[in-house]
Amino acid sequence: MSKALSVDLRERVVAAIEAGSSCRAAALRFGVGISSAIRWASLKRVVGSVAPGPLGGDRRSGRIEAHAPLILGLLERTPDITLSELRAELTDAGVPVGVATLWRFFARGGSH
Repeated sequence: MSKALSVDLRERVVAAIEAGSSCRAAALRFGVGISSAIRWASLKRVVGSVAPGPLGGDRRSGRIEAHAPLILGLLERTPDITLSELRAELTDAGVPVGVATLWRFFARGGSH
């Protein structure tokens, strides 16, 4: 798994850029990617900090969890419904979702 580069390194790269160095020159000087130097400088301007955001984790399950009452209602109405049939019902209801997404929803406990 990847790990974010230290805040100290990020701050040194951004300090070099703020002192007049180009992003490319600062990146080469500190041995980081040019796109990283650009991104950190932008982050400093916009947010005021170069601290990394959270890494990893589930960022998409909230989309399907928002429709849990509908999914569980369909399951209650037809207990032996297949995932493909459930997907078709959800699509008809305006919730486009994949079979794998439904599988993960139920694997997580289906909104307990």
